[in-house]
Amino acid sequence: MDALREGIQSPAQLRALALERLPGLAQELRQRLIQSVAQTGGHFSSNLGTVELTLALHYVYNTPQDRLVWDVGHQTYVHKMLTGRMDRMHTLRQRGGLSGFPHRQESEYDAFGTAHSSTSISAALGMAVAAKLTGSARKSVAIIGDGALTAGMAYEALNNAGTSDCDLLVVLNDNDMSISPPVGALNHYLGELMSGRFYAQAKKISQQLLRNAPPLFALAQQLEQQAQHFIQPSTIFEKLGFSYTGPIDGHDVLGLVAALQKISQAKGPQFLHVVTRKGQGYAPAEADPVAYHGMSKFDPAVGLQPSKPSPLTFTQVFGQWLCDMATQDKRLVGITPAMREGSGMVAFSQRFPERYHDVGIAEQHAVTFAAGLACEGLKPVVAIYSTFLQRAYDQLIHDVALQNLPVVFALDRAGLVGPDGPTHAGMFDIAFTRCIPHMSVACPANEAECRQLLSTAYAQDHPVTVRYPRGAGVGQPVGTDLHALPFGRGEVVRSGRGLAILAFGPLLYEALKVAESCDATVVNMRWAKPLDLPLLQQVAQQHERLVTLEDGVRMGGAGAAVLEALQDMGLQKPVLVMGFEDAFTEHGEPQALMAHYGLTAAGIQHRIAQAWPQWHAAPALRVVA
Repeated sequence: MDALREGIQSPAQLRALALERLPGLAQELRQRLIQSVAQTGGHFSSNLGTVELTLALHYVYNTPQDRLVWDVGHQTYVHKMLTGRMDRMHTLRQRGGLSGFPHRQESEYDAFGTAHSSTSISAALGMAVAAKLTGSARKSVAIIGDGALTAGMAYEALNNAGTSDCDLLVVLNDNDMSISPPVGALNHYLGELMSGRFYAQAKKISQQLLRNAPPLFALAQQLEQQAQHFIQPSTIFEKLGFSYTGPIDGHDVLGLVAALQKISQAKGPQFLHVVTRKGQGYAPAEADPVAYHGMSKFDPAVGLQPSKPSPLTFTQVFGQWLCDMATQDKRLVGITPAMREGSGMVAFSQRFPERYHDVGIAEQHAVTFAAGLACEGLKPVVAIYSTFLQRAYDQLIHDVALQNLPVVFALDRAGLVGPDGPTHAGMFDIAFTRCIPHMSVACPANEAECRQLLSTAYAQDHPVTVRYPRGAGVGQPVGTDLHALPFGRGEVVRSGRGLAILAFGPLLYEALKVAESCDATVVNMRWAKPLDLPLLQQVAQQHERLVTLEDGVRMGGAGAAVLEALQDMGLQKPVLVMGFEDAFTEHGEPQALMAHYGLTAAGIQHRIAQAWPQWHAAPALRVVA
């Protein structure tokens, strides 16, 4: 009988099932997962790989009393299904619906909010220490992938946890993948540890053959333990103070339950090495887990289809520029922290492998590594999501800016990112970069300008960030030359009267729509730092009121920079600063979210009319869709 149709909606109901029913339930959940993501889009291959592991964890541990902390969190859809959210999966990643990641306000089963990598062990250790201090018998479990285990923060936490004497379990979900293929010596070590997949598969086969001969099975277990100590006297995890178990087959739910039941009774730090396969159970995703990592809606019967021709995305513009500039300048070195595909660096990695460096999920290292290259006369370009640069803020200040090194930061996913929500939204980069001495901040309005400003940034002898959004812009034709725009200069793109709108980035085109209804001047500022002060002074002197537009936070952003500059000039002008307020954004479709936050033409016009209702030009401000 279909266990899901029986109403398995909570871990308590799951734990009431007979053990032998779990393999069937895993298959039901996998099929439900495929159907669900096909309707909503979302993270796919990572979730397919953790069905059995999720079942086993909730079956053995008394959740939510026991804490499960999922690293990154893009493998938690089955966790959501089993914790009372099955009937809301159709709302996944949509505004007002379920988050695509664990979210503490969404469910008591989401012990910790995650979406950035390598935080799980630290958080779970904090929970384990809290349980010890309060005398609670609560267990804490961190589930971390081999890709996330390349980050230094994970090892900082392991180093701390190994001496804590707390009841903490770290589960290594070894699927030989992060988003991009994992890299680095530590990853190679994990791949060789106990022969990884080969060892787990051989162990599974031998167990099946020997179960019917108990004396031989017991002898085999003894030989295995001796062989482990002979081959690996002490793994890195044992040296750090953990009791190591594994590797075991992550798709054998009964074997997982048996291992977890044994580990749950043990005291002190435990480490379980589980071997899984990303995309498990859906052949196209098994064959190409990278392509099936993040999905839009699709037909499960046919899988991914060739995409129709579409305008270049900002990411593709960057990727083309990077290859073209590398062809011209042999000093260029490209760096990414484990986001080769997402940052548009696949072609560069193939054409210039000796100058391509994927450093793994190690944003801090990526930035300081770039600083070292720059010290030796090379020209590093760090391709990084806006939200991930936050993780390397000290390195940005101390290792790059303080030494005034010419590093270009290509900040992808600036502004809203849509369904991925607040954890991935690039809202803060203008504010946190423009306050750093020596740092410049470029805000291209369209694809062609993005290419030109990348060239401008590359020509400078100090650090520069070029921020651009996810997806395509207005479809501005992009050339093939490497023409640079004047550094720190904007331009008036529409002349009007009374009101001037200063736009930073793609919101320029919403400003132009507004200007048509109120005959406003529109300025493409291009640079949040340095501001084009002569242009700003001229515009301020010629207009009664100013509006600033940016797809970042208002506090400390580009609009705040305009206010500071006007004050320094001694110009007293009414200024309406528009951007994101002092709150985290929601998840949902980008255009709907922009409308919600008042950053479409209609919302901008409405805000202007609200701010200056008695202004003589207000009657001309008619709200248009």
